[in-house]
Amino acid sequence: MTAPVPVTLAAGQARTRLHELTVIDVRTPGEFASGHLPGALNIPLDAVERALPEIRHAAERGDVLVVCASGARSGNACRLLAEHGIPTATLAGGTGAWSAEGHDLQQPAGRAPRATWSMERQVRFTAGTVVLLGLALGLLIHPAFLFLSAGIAGGLVFSALTDTCGMAVMLAKLPHNRPRAADLDAALARLRSR
Repeated sequence: MTAPVPVTLAAGQARTRLHELTVIDVRTPGEFASGHLPGALNIPLDAVERALPEIRHAAERGDVLVVCASGARSGNACRLLAEHGIPTATLAGGTGAWSAEGHDLQQPAGRAPRATWSMERQVRFTAGTVVLLGLALGLLIHPAFLFLSAGIAGGLVFSALTDTCGMAVMLAKLPHNRPRAADLDAALARLRSR
């Protein structure tokens, strides 16, 4: 059996089909709470493998659209799902493109929007802080600390070449980026009921 090839939908295409799609948002809960496609379910990227049975169940009943902020994480999720024989589509440009085309983003019901930075912004902030710290410590304490800055620079180059981000994986494990167990369980239950 060959793995299904993920399809890419433009924001306009996704909008016209939104009523028939199961939308899975693989961003962190904080990013999801800042605004998501109407009706989207939050299954963070690192929880996708746990959700395979539920996603397979939803895909058997209709098309699944996987979204993130820009399309990189949803592309990774689609490749993972394809490896398990689950056909999916990804949203070109993610929620950023969706919003830029003037489509509304939904806020979680009953909750005030959280002021959480996107994962990309968290990575840029963390990388910049570590680089500056390495430079300062290298100048003030010992030149060996400059290797800290060099390590981050090397990691950023590797990240760009492989389209992966180890720092984002690590930051996703921080408490403010983790889903509450009840929220993830509720999203999985909604997938099972589709």
